This record gives sequence, C-alpha cells and structure tokens, in this order.
Amino acid sequence: GSALPTEQELSERFGVHRSTVREAIRQVEQEGLLQRREGRRLFVCLPGVHDLAPRATRLLLLHQATFQELWDVALALEPLAARLAAQQRSDDDLALLDANQAASRREKKAARQVALDMEFHALVGRASHNRALMLAREPVGLLYSPTLQDIFKRLPQAHARNLEAHGHILAALRGRDAEVAAEWTRKHMVDFQRGFAMAGLDMSQPIAQPN
Repeated sequence: GSALPTEQELSERFGVHRSTVREAIRQVEQEGLLQRREGRRLFVCLPGVHDLAPRATRLLLLHQATFQELWDVALALEPLAARLAAQQRSDDDLALLDANQAASRREKKAARQVALDMEFHALVGRASHNRALMLAREPVGLLYSPTLQDIFKRLPQAHARNLEAHGHILAALRGRDAEVAAEWTRKHMVDFQRGFAMAGLDMSQPIAQPN
C-alpha cells in the first residue's frame, strides 16, 4: 500500500541513471508487485493467485505440456483441495459454491457452463484456505477451458454429469466429510478423462491456448 518514490528520487537514492530505474520499475510492475493508482502514481502491492497463475500457464504452453501431464497433476491436486476444503471451509465459501451450482443448473450456453465449472473448482481450492495449494492448482485449472468446451460441445450429457458430481462434492463439503469430498472429486476427474476419450480427443497432444 505504500506509494513508490518518484524515478528521480530513486535515481538519486541508488546513484543510477533514471533509465535504469525506469527499467527496474517496469519489470517489478510486470511481476504484479506494483499497481498504478491515482493517475500514474505507483503503489506497492501483494500479487494474488490470479496475478501469478497466468505466468505459469504461459510457461506450460511454451513447454508444450500435454493434457495427460495436466490431468495427472489435477488428479492429485483436486481431491486434495476438496479434502482440505471439507476441513477448512467457511459459511461464506459454501454460499459462493451454492450460488455457482444454482447458476450452473440454469445455464444453457456451453461456454458459460464451462466457465462455471472452472469457477466451481477454483472456489473449492479457495475454500481449502491453503495458499500453497491455491497457487499450485490455479495455472492447471486455467488450462482446462479449451478442452472442456470441446467435450461439452461433443457430449451433450457432460453438463448433467458435471452437475451431479459437483452436487455430491458440495454436500460432502457442507457435511465436513473430507473422505467423501476427496473421493467424489477423484471420480469426477476420472469421468472427465473418460469424456476426453469419448469426445475423440488425444491426451498426448500439447494443451491448447485458452480463449
């Protein structure tokens, strides 16, 4: 929340040229550690999960990680997130998940259904209140979007199956049943893999760029 000194002040303090200070500020701002407010004034800020995750996502795309690699990680992280969420969730977390589930039941458009599905898993991750886990799962979660859209377009039953699994997971979180929450999430991930195969998609291919 502190305001950053001006370029001139920083230049004088560190004994370097203003162009050096300007380049350093640009790099730190790109890392999400500075935020422009009140016109052009820069303030120090703490980057959140959403600020950091896109950078990891870009790296996964550049390294041409496959969906199989992505799914292997998700199969470990998503049940863990559900297990911790069952133990740590708050009433506010449940309210957000309830709202998500209600919106998903009403939604008819595939693109929006996919967005709500991704939001559900992100909300479960946040309900774990484990910052290391949230930071680990968010980049993986962001890359589901293109594949999910393909599955939802090719398999009309996918949305109903998603809703059913989310309902069981949410009920387990409400009852603070960590084992059931983790197991239903594992089943949900395995079902997702099955849908991938039924849709005729190749898990060995590099993941696609999200829209």
